[in-house]
Amino acid sequence: MGSGSDTMELQSNRGDDAHVAVSSHYSVYETKYQKSLRHYLTREALPKESNYRNLQSIVDGSSARPTLDELHDSTYHGQQGISSNAQTDDPEDPGKKKGGKVIKFGWLEGVLMRCLLNIWGVMLFLRVSWMVGQAGLWQALSIVISANLVTTITAISMSAVATNGLIEGGGVYYMISRSLGPEFGGSIGLMFTLANSIAVSTYIIGFVNSMQDMLYYYFDGLQIVDGGLNDVRALGTGVLVALMALAIVGMEWVTRVQMGLLFLLIGSQIDFLIGAFVGPLDDESQARGFVGLSAVVFNENMGADYRPVDGQEQGFFSVFAVFFPAVTGIVAGANLSGDLKNPGEAIPKGTLLAIAITLVTYIIYPFLIAATVVRDATGDVEAFQDFIYNNTGYLNGSLTVLDAPTFGLDNCYNPAENITECKFGLTNNFQVMELISAWGPLIYAGCFAATLSSAIASLVGAPRVLQALAKDKLYPGLHIFAKGYGGNNDPIRGYVLVFILSLGCIMIGDLNLVSTLLSNFFLASYSLINFSCFHASLIKSPGWRPAFTYYNQWVSLAGGIMCLAVMFLIDYVTALITFIITVALYLFVSYRKPDVNWGSSTQAATYVSALKATLDLQTVEEHVKNYRPQILVLSGPPSTRPPLVDLGQLITKNISMLSCGHIAQKMDWRQRSVLIKRSNNWLTRHKIRSFYHLVEAEDLEKGALNMFQLVGLGKLKPNMVLLGYKSNWNKCDRADLKAYFNTLHAALNMQLGIAILRVPAGLDYSQIIEDEDAAPPTQPYINGGHTDLADVVDPSLQQQGQLAQDGTGSEASTPPGSPSTERANTVVISAEEAAANAKKKKRRGSLSSLYHGPGGAKLSKDVMNNITIFKRKLKKATIDVWWLYDDGGLTLLLPYILTTRSNWSGCTLRIFALANRKDELDVEQRSMATLLSKFRIDYGDVIVIPDAMRKASESARADFEQSIEEFKTDDETGDGCTLTETELFSQKDKTNRHIRLREMLIENSMEANLIVMTLPMPRKTQVSASLYMAWLDYISKDMPPFLFVRGNQQSVLTFYS
Repeated sequence: MGSGSDTMELQSNRGDDAHVAVSSHYSVYETKYQKSLRHYLTREALPKESNYRNLQSIVDGSSARPTLDELHDSTYHGQQGISSNAQTDDPEDPGKKKGGKVIKFGWLEGVLMRCLLNIWGVMLFLRVSWMVGQAGLWQALSIVISANLVTTITAISMSAVATNGLIEGGGVYYMISRSLGPEFGGSIGLMFTLANSIAVSTYIIGFVNSMQDMLYYYFDGLQIVDGGLNDVRALGTGVLVALMALAIVGMEWVTRVQMGLLFLLIGSQIDFLIGAFVGPLDDESQARGFVGLSAVVFNENMGADYRPVDGQEQGFFSVFAVFFPAVTGIVAGANLSGDLKNPGEAIPKGTLLAIAITLVTYIIYPFLIAATVVRDATGDVEAFQDFIYNNTGYLNGSLTVLDAPTFGLDNCYNPAENITECKFGLTNNFQVMELISAWGPLIYAGCFAATLSSAIASLVGAPRVLQALAKDKLYPGLHIFAKGYGGNNDPIRGYVLVFILSLGCIMIGDLNLVSTLLSNFFLASYSLINFSCFHASLIKSPGWRPAFTYYNQWVSLAGGIMCLAVMFLIDYVTALITFIITVALYLFVSYRKPDVNWGSSTQAATYVSALKATLDLQTVEEHVKNYRPQILVLSGPPSTRPPLVDLGQLITKNISMLSCGHIAQKMDWRQRSVLIKRSNNWLTRHKIRSFYHLVEAEDLEKGALNMFQLVGLGKLKPNMVLLGYKSNWNKCDRADLKAYFNTLHAALNMQLGIAILRVPAGLDYSQIIEDEDAAPPTQPYINGGHTDLADVVDPSLQQQGQLAQDGTGSEASTPPGSPSTERANTVVISAEEAAANAKKKKRRGSLSSLYHGPGGAKLSKDVMNNITIFKRKLKKATIDVWWLYDDGGLTLLLPYILTTRSNWSGCTLRIFALANRKDELDVEQRSMATLLSKFRIDYGDVIVIPDAMRKASESARADFEQSIEEFKTDDETGDGCTLTETELFSQKDKTNRHIRLREMLIENSMEANLIVMTLPMPRKTQVSASLYMAWLDYISKDMPPFLFVRGNQQSVLTFYS
């Protein structure tokens, strides 16, 4: 009883949203509010539909489903669910229900009726008879079947796409965009909107032209204005206003009107069938070519008789091009997908049945036309009557009706004008169906119904496609059309736009070229529908599970190709125009890179292509000519060390892989997710194509070792490590120093190259700049003014060695706010100038807009120059390469790559090398120049150093001794960081060489913009961390930007082809 009362209480509280089924066995489909099961048996949620709504990506979920933390961690007390802020597709407030009556249609009135009204268009009444006259019955049937084959395959593909999940408003656009992605969907959606907008005017003009013919024939040439274009404009505007009013009233009234037009259309076809079987009712009809059912006429009309029209020769494909628009109304129902009760069921059933019904009529009618009407007739009633009633041959049966002097092309000669022209018959008169019908005006009514129904379908379909396109925000400025009104979310603003476009076209009055362009637009969308089905099937994504299974990927591909072929058969010029417009719109959306995630098959294809290429790469043998520096940057959060990441990007951009490694202490998955997303967003915003890797470890050494082993996939893995110089090596904890030193050993143990960057202003800007993704600035200025951050932030506040935050702990020896060192021989473009140049080039964003201080504070010029040291363009600069030892050529390759970049293309390489013997300097210099020439590396100068082994000056030696004084110890055992007398003695020659190197650097390279030097080898067990770091420190301190490089002793350069 208690359980029963709980359940009743639950149902009364939940109201209409209750989905709890209670039986004698207490079968429960939901546990969110079920106290008995929720609190005593399990915290799990049973499967239900609401848990799977509005899934934007694989990481989103439902607020009703427990999170993994809630299920796995008994101590977790977080919020229920993980997607409380999940976005919906509605740009309006999704929780606010709109007022008004909501009208949803089933497959009969929603799809079947609308497709019938569009396929049974004006072509049925005006061009089927002409097609029979030109192509003959058999070829006419071939045209009909071929055209319907294209539309049937397209409908099958559309059915598969439409049943692969819920379809919302937008019709063809929605299906293509969610299947092939926003680029294809956006281009087709915009073209489809424009095509339907113009189509409204063409259908209305067709209606007015039919009315003009009727007024001329039945009302003795009655005119509204002048019987020409002004009549079209006046009547067309009135009809458009009436249709606009009907559309605004609502879809319910639109459906009622269309239902009436359908009955009128069916009635006109019945009128035609009755007239065909009854036969001609007067001699005038017979004189015009309608002789009734006749085997003689039928046999005569079996074969083709192509004739020129307006000076252009006709053939099978030209007639096919004229007829094909008659069957292009198959998406009329799909375009109203948002107004259907069950689009997945209605679209396949209604569309395919409409094609079947109209195909039957398009096959039957050519038979009746071929059996009842001759190709050519003069319309001379007296001559025909004289033949019928007075010709002995016809009366005794030796002559047939075809022998009448009013029939046949030979009898159409006009001696007065010396031309042969018949005004009646299949090939000469477009009003043959009116001639055959039992009551002619009803055929005109059918024409009116066909044109008006098509106009209404386009008028209500185009704004809905535009509305769906506007909601997705693929094109700037369209968002204003996303708003809907009333219970049905009617796109009133879209109606106004379509009205204006259609009215403008009606004012033109003649749209023959545009009509062909419309057919091409529709065919382009049909082709993409077929390709959507083919592509999704080919990729074999697990998410491709259409409920409609009667499709084949290769048939869909054939259908897409057929649609393209038909486009060019209709008119290759308009096909090219369509193609160019599609490509232009595609490139525009692709360039804007809209922030959407629809799970399209192109996304799946990217994965499949990447996986296949990665697996194929496994079998590719490595070759020195194909060597690429694949860099792992130990950057920590990329936003904290922009210069280090920028250098990695400068080397690898467009040629190899860049990975940013972040070693952090233990954190939960939420913190990891936020940090990963933030870092990837930063890389994307700064246009750095890099992977981001987050590894949890106790210290740098363990984390780096894990990265060296795990980062990458197959052959796509780092072959060198780039890290910042540890400037606080002599002040930090000895464990941190040893960890940094052991990281270098770990890299060499893994056969990785090493690059260590040191810049005068330091690398760590975590305390200087603010990450926009972490905390978007709310106040653009500090203290209400344009205060430079360098004047506000104390550089001493930088935290040293915070591994969990800063990754490598590599900070600068000088504050980041200090001015950068500029060389006398260098022309440097400032950050502001670079930003101006970027603006001129129409690049999105600028250097100055990418960085700001806490609270949005403006950074000083010096800080900006230091941060963007590897982003700014150098017009004239020098890179000094100290290729001291043969490490495989990496020390030479990296600076060469830098000179190939646009920002550094003005740099000149100066190569420094050590001489084996002092008396062979010229030979050594020529030998090095020859080697560089064979490597095809341009250089400015080659300098051979003759006296590298000479004893350093006493002052320099004293300076070095002072830097290591605090690390000296009398304990000969050592701890890896202290310096023993034994070590100092054993390494005295190397120490002297490195002190001497600094003297030569001061002498030769102080004005260089970048120094690249071979990294001294840290030999295991022979050199301690403190001595090795003292070497690096003494060589590079107070120098221009300095890059130590050590290859893995494998050749990365070759002079063989």
